[in-house]
Amino acid sequence: MIQRLYALPALVALVILCSHCTKPAPPVEQQATQTLASDSTARLWYKNSVIYTLDVEVFQDSDNDGVGDFNGLTQRLGYIDSLGADAIWLSPFQPTPNKDDGYDISDYYTIDPRLGTLDDFKRFIEAAHKRKMRIIMDLVLNHTSIDHPWFLEGRNPTSNYHDWYVWSKERPKNYDKGMVFPGVQKAIWSYDDKAKEYYYHRFYRFQPDLNMQNPAVQREARKIIKTWLDRGISGFRVDAVPFVIEVPNTENDNFDHQFELLHAIRAYVDSLKSDAIILGEANVMPEENKQYFGAQAEGMHMMFNFYVNQHLFYALATGDTRPLQKALLATQELPQTAAWGQFLRNHDEVDLGRLSERERQAVYDAMGPDTSMQLYDRGIRRRLAPMLHNNRKQLELAYSALLALPSTPVLRYGDEIGMGDNLELPERMSVRTPMQWNTSKQAGFSGSSKPVQPVITDAVYGYQKINVRTEQGDTSSLLHWTKNLVQLRKQCPEIAFGHWNLIHTGGASILALHYHWNTDDLIVLLNFSPYPQQFALRVNTPLTEVRTRVGYTPTEGKHDLTLQPYQYLWLRSKP
Repeated sequence: MIQRLYALPALVALVILCSHCTKPAPPVEQQATQTLASDSTARLWYKNSVIYTLDVEVFQDSDNDGVGDFNGLTQRLGYIDSLGADAIWLSPFQPTPNKDDGYDISDYYTIDPRLGTLDDFKRFIEAAHKRKMRIIMDLVLNHTSIDHPWFLEGRNPTSNYHDWYVWSKERPKNYDKGMVFPGVQKAIWSYDDKAKEYYYHRFYRFQPDLNMQNPAVQREARKIIKTWLDRGISGFRVDAVPFVIEVPNTENDNFDHQFELLHAIRAYVDSLKSDAIILGEANVMPEENKQYFGAQAEGMHMMFNFYVNQHLFYALATGDTRPLQKALLATQELPQTAAWGQFLRNHDEVDLGRLSERERQAVYDAMGPDTSMQLYDRGIRRRLAPMLHNNRKQLELAYSALLALPSTPVLRYGDEIGMGDNLELPERMSVRTPMQWNTSKQAGFSGSSKPVQPVITDAVYGYQKINVRTEQGDTSSLLHWTKNLVQLRKQCPEIAFGHWNLIHTGGASILALHYHWNTDDLIVLLNFSPYPQQFALRVNTPLTEVRTRVGYTPTEGKHDLTLQPYQYLWLRSKP
């Protein structure tokens, strides 16, 4: 069932259209039901969750060998729980040559020995479940490591594993088209001396693509899924979804996609564990969303909303929310059981490829003006705090926006304390530095003198100043503020389960969201401008700010408000 724009209840007497939008709300009789049974909300746990994402390798080292591990992560579960997160998304933790930070997998069925053992993993899962926390793992089905036994065997053209990968006897016409990492990657077809053929790799040449059209590969994918679900995993973040389901060709960079593969994976996951989820990485245009979610919700449960993310950064860079409002409306319609994963920063670059050249340049100018800060001709390889020049008010606004956007917020480890980046590291590694726990050696991450990645030591973002322990002892810290706002978000099921619309404010700088679920209404106002903004909120009911409990009384059917620079308000229609 597709959610549609709805008419606001009698509480709010206002126009719900943006000044630049023409899509009207449907009549009341066409509205979808606004009530979900309690068992339905339980099954849709991912809609009202806060997901915390991390890489085991750089989170906590328990044995002082310089590499984070599952025992260390288990020790830190109390910290993650204290943030209010109830799900953890783990970057790849399987054996790997580690040429792409673990995304070049050489064995899908066990644990990278640097990170621990299967017994360590089991204890971690048990500890997480005791805290009622769910674990989501990366599922990398697009490619393997070039050192995976399947590929090593498949280099023999007579082997059964040869067709587990994609080959061409002649160099394809499109060998240098469609690179995922332009400026770094040179081709998508590379020659193998042993096979005497070209193999296909949409990513780096050491990551050959699996042939997902091969039934044997599909069976193996199901085996991998079952193995980890049986071990207690609650879902999968599927890496590079469009590339998993694309049909390779040798002529051009226009690729067809087999969405039935997604449907088959979803059906298989559902058959094994009814409350497990698939969270897809698919940076696609809004008109493609329906294919990935499925017209009848037979596709992925969740997708990351890259389209909104890019326009959110434009709003943060310029103070102009109008493109963000359009992006929100363009991604509004979802199957009733589907959800977006909303995020600010993740483990990759901030991809700005969906913005116009003018918009992208505006973000570059504000957040990554030096070419050393940019990557792949489309993005910025920086953490959130440096991108916002460590402006506390703007950081709060950004996180208030994230937690107020429709669907599920995803928080990147370290952003809750304002961690920085290390631009001396190559490509995306700049934002993958060790977690900063305290002021002791190596930020409390490890007792080793040689951690897997160097900890940040600069004057602004170094661990001596930015760390968990220091911020835990300061009630005015970003960490305390983030915890409080996450708790606020958890108290607002309207965002998870309700209907929403934009409120017209008459200006470009204010984003105003109205949520309605059952009998509850929530209005979130966000000023993206560094200047005060005045406007009339045409609501004829008293409002209470959820965080501060300050009351607002209407005058002549409206609230005349002034939002200070980067101010945000979460307003309810009742205390």
